[in-house]
Amino acid sequence: MLKEPSLRQAVTPLISMFLLISLGSLILKLPLTFLLIISAVITGAVAKSNGLSWNDMLEGIGEKVSQAFPAILILLCIGALIASWMLSGTIPMLLYYGIKTINPHYLYVTGFLVTAMFSTLTGTSFGSAGTVGVAVMGVAISQGLSLPIAAGAVISGAIFGDKLSPCSDTTVLASLSTRTKLYEHIQHMVYTTGAATILSLIVYIMAGILLPVSQPLQVTESLLKDLEMLYHFNWLLLLPPVIIVSGAYLKKPTIIVMLISTFAALLIGIIMHDFSIQTASNTFVNGFNLALITPTQQVENLALLKKLFNRGGMMSMMNVILLVFCVFSFAGIYSKAGFLKVLLKTMTQGISSVGVLITTTVIASVLVCCITGSTYVAILMLGELFGPLYAEMNLHSKNLSRTLEDAGTCVVPIIPWSITGSYLSYTVGVPTLEYLPWAVLCYSGMLFAVIFGFTGYAIAKITPEEAAECVSE
Repeated sequence: MLKEPSLRQAVTPLISMFLLISLGSLILKLPLTFLLIISAVITGAVAKSNGLSWNDMLEGIGEKVSQAFPAILILLCIGALIASWMLSGTIPMLLYYGIKTINPHYLYVTGFLVTAMFSTLTGTSFGSAGTVGVAVMGVAISQGLSLPIAAGAVISGAIFGDKLSPCSDTTVLASLSTRTKLYEHIQHMVYTTGAATILSLIVYIMAGILLPVSQPLQVTESLLKDLEMLYHFNWLLLLPPVIIVSGAYLKKPTIIVMLISTFAALLIGIIMHDFSIQTASNTFVNGFNLALITPTQQVENLALLKKLFNRGGMMSMMNVILLVFCVFSFAGIYSKAGFLKVLLKTMTQGISSVGVLITTTVIASVLVCCITGSTYVAILMLGELFGPLYAEMNLHSKNLSRTLEDAGTCVVPIIPWSITGSYLSYTVGVPTLEYLPWAVLCYSGMLFAVIFGFTGYAIAKITPEEAAECVSE
């Protein structure tokens, strides 16, 4: 029979996981999936000693995997989308004109702004990083710029839209879980996200001006000639991204819109670049390969173009999905054993000020995201848990919804084993810990949330009567 876990039992699996990942991944260079499975075994042993049965552990894992299933479908669709945009020439065209028009010294700030705009229009950080983000990374590679900085800028831009777009699932989820009106939630986020954005812009502008460009001009010019040889560029190639933006504006289902854009791109590749149906279907599943284009023997920068273009396909997401299953093996057992409830209950005791409450919300969000690998769980669980505490201090619920996004939505890209972190690392081609210092928006938003909490700046209050109604609901 399952007993009430102690705080020591709740903390032991966490310490074990962080030690394993720190020593095993960073020092011994062991696979992250292997370390997460060991963490799940340790968690299972502690849970078993407390009375959790094997069937209950399987049930907990199954619950977590079922929660992640929509995200897994989106990952598969994005893999196919990236490959199809390569086949059609959409991403190569964005790369071509990016190289021609963007000053290398302003690539980082441009990458941030372009990705932020696309993610705000579409509401998806995954799709933004996987499409325009890939093109920005291609420009960075071609111009000899720092890939960790470029990746940090792309990811910060992608998360900007994921927070502020009314089309974003995390934005809607944060408002729902805290019972806050959607546009009140978005407007309130402008304070912390705006401050984080200004800081990001300063960092990327200064990095672009102060750091050198290492790629010789002749290499860039020959790369442009290679792209002109391989593809027939025209405005029809912008149809796939137009479909994505239009679908988001019309609030159509994300997966359906991605599939329509994917099939449109495949059709463009077949019609304009003479690819066969067999090649297009194989690209959809296995990804794009530059060898599919006939005149590659005449290409001067073949190795560089392979690095840029050989990617995508549903199969390319299998490693990310495997990591998801490993994370949820740990998270499912941890949650089912009641460890997470004990941990959060301990954290919420003795909160005496607004600053401490917001700081605790931030820490709890980061911990839940580290434990579960998912921002959805953090937003849903902590929205219910912290809601009464905010009301008791006469704080409007939009303070809570904003903090959940400042921490929960923003931290997952810099957690290597999270769904978002593993996907983004694969997409931009840079390890999470390398781009982490440059993903300024991902950590500065929560820092501003804590600062605002202690200073009282941009903290919305409610009357005691309104607070009493919130507590009783």
